[in-house]
Amino acid sequence: MYAVFKRELFSFLNSSVAYITIGIFLLACAMLLWFFPETSILDYGYAELNGFFSLAPFLFIFLIPAITMRSFAEERREGTYIILATKPLTNTQIIAAKFLACVVLMLFALLPTLIYYYSIYQLGLTKGNIDSGAVIGSYLGLFLLGNAFTAIGIFASSITKNQVIAFAVAVFLCFFTFSGFESLSQLFEMQTLGIILINLGINEHYQSISRGVLDTRDLVYFITFVLLFLGFTQLAIGGRKW
Repeated sequence: MYAVFKRELFSFLNSSVAYITIGIFLLACAMLLWFFPETSILDYGYAELNGFFSLAPFLFIFLIPAITMRSFAEERREGTYIILATKPLTNTQIIAAKFLACVVLMLFALLPTLIYYYSIYQLGLTKGNIDSGAVIGSYLGLFLLGNAFTAIGIFASSITKNQVIAFAVAVFLCFFTFSGFESLSQLFEMQTLGIILINLGINEHYQSISRGVLDTRDLVYFITFVLLFLGFTQLAIGGRKW
């Protein structure tokens, strides 16, 4: 399993796609947070990162599918999955190794954004005038959100040999699970059904954790969500032969 994890991680890091994808993500974050007047922290006037944590999920909707789209799709297209399937590994181990490799790549993209926290910490009218607890909770929420999107991306890559199709399917599923249920809830007049639909969406649980409130129900939701889509991936690959 470690060998698959290592191969998956370094095969991505050895390609220019990794640096271009992560670079575009970081550039987009920087432009939105520091340069565009509508979203600039400097124009906002408060020492907080709420703007970043509101925008990051929508950037993740494109970043993470770009990372995960090659996981199974490229293996199937080039026929290398047949070789991988002959190794003494279960399908679960192969899926877990690819999932963890993509999560690590997501962390590589997320860690440089800590400089935003340091910048706000230093730029506050009173140095250090920032709610560090809320920032930690928001980063935890963003990490869990990234795990959920990664599971979706792995599943999308497992159902097709075309990386572009895998990317498009993953983007749609990430967007729908993040905000689609909330939009659907507005179509129903029944309050109970609307609440159920909202709670099915990722955004409700992401916002809950981002407020700095660590609720076990939110953790259970994200863990269940990830396991569900990894289970779908297990069903998609079927067995050791394509």
